[in-house]
Amino acid sequence: MTDDRRLAFPPDYDEWLRDLKRRIEGARQRAALAANQEQIGIYHQIGSEIVERQRAQAWGARVIDRLSADLRAAFPEMRGFSTRNLKYMRVFAQECPDLRIGQQSAAQLPWFHIVTLLTKLTDPSLREWYARAAVEGSWPRETLERNIGNQLHRRQGAAVTNFERVLPPAEAGLARAVLKDPYHFDFLGLGDEAQERDIEGALVRHVTRFLLELGAGFAFVGRQFRLEVGGEEFFIDLLFYHVRLKCYVVVELKAHAFKPEHAGQLNFYLSALDAQVKAPDDKPTIGLLLCRTKNRLVAEYALSGIDKPIGVAEYELVRSLPSPLDTSLPSIEEIEAELSRDLGDAEGDEP
Repeated sequence: MTDDRRLAFPPDYDEWLRDLKRRIEGARQRAALAANQEQIGIYHQIGSEIVERQRAQAWGARVIDRLSADLRAAFPEMRGFSTRNLKYMRVFAQECPDLRIGQQSAAQLPWFHIVTLLTKLTDPSLREWYARAAVEGSWPRETLERNIGNQLHRRQGAAVTNFERVLPPAEAGLARAVLKDPYHFDFLGLGDEAQERDIEGALVRHVTRFLLELGAGFAFVGRQFRLEVGGEEFFIDLLFYHVRLKCYVVVELKAHAFKPEHAGQLNFYLSALDAQVKAPDDKPTIGLLLCRTKNRLVAEYALSGIDKPIGVAEYELVRSLPSPLDTSLPSIEEIEAELSRDLGDAEGDEP
């Protein structure tokens, strides 16, 4: 298309095109959500009917095998009718009879997110917590599995902060939920003897993994970000921008225990950044002090007299395996044994 022809177009064409694109994308997302809801709905129906027929007719595992073969033959283009997956449907119907995981609608989650929640967790409140977080954060399945394994529910919102005192209530709650304690940096491959610059450099080299550990919404701005105040130079360890909080986040690393003077130094950086870098429509800059260890009471006292929003958390370079979550939900083999003593071999079944 030539420039002359574009000049002859109606003046509102570009705006109309942008609006069309938004509506088409919205329709596509709604269609995908509707398709997922239909899939979850039929899987729940299948699982419920398997449960009922097992109860009424004492179905065994061989009937499930036959059902799998018949459904695959009838719908060769469709995946999801393996013996293993049919048994997951059965568990789904038993554990979520109202199609909800706690108060969270299961139909808002992809199928294998549901399978992950059912097989990795048995505590109903934890299932609901991770289901809700997965929907709100649009987590892929790998992120859901990693967060369950790292016990995110214990860490999220656990940092010591002064947010409730210095930020408006809505902003304080959101900012607090963004921070964790402790942060897991074992992916860096460093030992406990690592110094601040070593840790800082490794985090930048592994910035993708670092951003995943920080959580959704963080965008990396720079390392050793320079500030000049009164003719003197100062350097911030790591600077981020958080797109949901709409503010800069200063991260300062300490290779040893938290000390009250760390909070004063970070408070100075936040004041300088707000004065020199923050845009008029940005929210106040937040500071995050990452220390090897902290005394919680000392940190609370140190933040009590500071008016800039600051959080203090620990990080772990080397950590022991987390205490296993309650995963006593029956395995596929146990489900098969429960269905029938005359058990068919389903080990090679793909989910």
